[in-house]
Amino acid sequence: MKVTFIGGGNMATALIGGLVARDVAASDLKVVEVLHEARARHTEKFGIACFETPAEAVPHGDAVVLAIKPQQIREVCRALAPHLTDQLVLSIAAGVRIDDIGRWLGGKSRLARCMPNTPALIGAGITAVYAKPAVDSTQRELVSTILAAAGKVVWIDDEELLDPVTALSGSGPAYVFYFLEAMQRAAAEMGLPPETGNLLAIETMRGAAELAARSTEPAAVLRERVTSKGGTTEQALASMNADRVQDAIVRAIHAANRRARELGDELGRD
Repeated sequence: MKVTFIGGGNMATALIGGLVARDVAASDLKVVEVLHEARARHTEKFGIACFETPAEAVPHGDAVVLAIKPQQIREVCRALAPHLTDQLVLSIAAGVRIDDIGRWLGGKSRLARCMPNTPALIGAGITAVYAKPAVDSTQRELVSTILAAAGKVVWIDDEELLDPVTALSGSGPAYVFYFLEAMQRAAAEMGLPPETGNLLAIETMRGAAELAARSTEPAAVLRERVTSKGGTTEQALASMNADRVQDAIVRAIHAANRRARELGDELGRD
C-alpha cells in the first residue's frame, strides 16, 4: 500500500501516525506540503519523504489523499491532474462534492470522498465515506485501511448523506464540547474547585458515551434508568424540557445540515 498525502496538516498527520503505528512502512508514505516547516516535521517524526510539488511525489503509488482546506482544492486538483495515472483519489476536504473534484482532475472517476471528525487526532474518530462506482472492491478496502488508522469507518451509498453526516459527526465534537462547557460552568458556580469540576464533567461524559456504546438499548432507555421519580435527575431534565433543550439541539443540527449543502454549492462553482 503506497499512499501520497497532498497536505500535511492535522488530519493527514493523524492518518499517517495511525498507519505507521499499524506497521505501514514509512517508505510507502509520501507527503506533498508547501511549507518547509511542515515537511521537516513529518520527516523528523515519521521518517517519511516529503515534497514541495505533486510532480515529485504523485506518479507512483496506489492512492492520493487530498488532505487540504476546501478553499484550496480546486487549484490543487488542477495542478495534480497531469501527474495522475489510475490512482485512487480520496478527498477529506469538507463540503466539496465528488463530481466537482472529478471535473477539476480532468474527468477522473476513481474517486472517494469522506467526512472525518477531530477525535481522529487521537485515533478515536469516526469517518463516513462514499465512493464512485468506478472504485473497485480492492480500492474500497484500501480506503477503509487508510481511514481506519484514525478510528471507525462507515460506508454510505449516497453522497448526499455526507451533508447530514457533516452536521452530525463532523460538527458533533463541538456540540459535545459546548455541553461540557456548560457542565464545567455549573460546577464552578456551585463551588467545586475547577480541577475537580472539570474532571467530574469530562469523566461523566466519557463514561456515559462508553456505556451507550456498549449497550444494545436506546439512549432514551439509558436516560430513564438514571432518572428516579422525584430525584435530582428528574428535576434537571424537567428544567431542560421546559427550555426545549432537545428541540434546540435538533434544530441546530438541521441548521448545520443546511449549511453543509450551501457550502457544497459555493465550493463547487468554477
